[in-house]
Amino acid sequence: VMTFPAEFREVQAHYPIAFAKSREGEFTPLALFGFREKQNLFLDGVRWDFPYVPLMMVRQPFLIGLDSNKQTMVHIDLDHPRVSRTEGEPLFKEFGGPTQFLERQSGVLATIHQGLPATKTFVDALVEHGLLESFVLDIEFRDGAQHRFAGFYTVREEKLASLNAEALGKLHEKGYLQAIFMVIASLSHFRDL
Repeated sequence: VMTFPAEFREVQAHYPIAFAKSREGEFTPLALFGFREKQNLFLDGVRWDFPYVPLMMVRQPFLIGLDSNKQTMVHIDLDHPRVSRTEGEPLFKEFGGPTQFLERQSGVLATIHQGLPATKTFVDALVEHGLLESFVLDIEFRDGAQHRFAGFYTVREEKLASLNAEALGKLHEKGYLQAIFMVIASLSHFRDL
């Protein structure tokens, strides 16, 4: 699932962070949940079995929308499997007003809305300094099956180590060095997967 630099500290403690590249050449940071498409090794049946759930998962089935005045609004995907009229958390109090659940979800959406714009400038800085490289993992599963995990990118540690003081200073000024190191630290979670 997509993540963003402001969330990297929490994400890197539990999941590997890698970058996907679109056909247009844009990079997106992702928290990885498995080695196969639509695989989630952190689900126990239908329950999330991990201490931290990335915000883009927590927000579901809610979305950020804009009204005619370009003000943010909470939208809900009524077709999402987590939406029910008969069970679960109510969104509104009996006599009006949002419940604590809806207020929490609104806070999650606000955090995402504030964090996502910083992603593009962060990724642009990585690209500018040549800090992204593709990687491949050859994996042998417990059952002996072989799998090649490819198509993703990560931080080029050697290139980062060779940057001059001016480049490192710029990355630090923008708050990007911490996020870069969080990405590098997250790679140890490939073993956990």
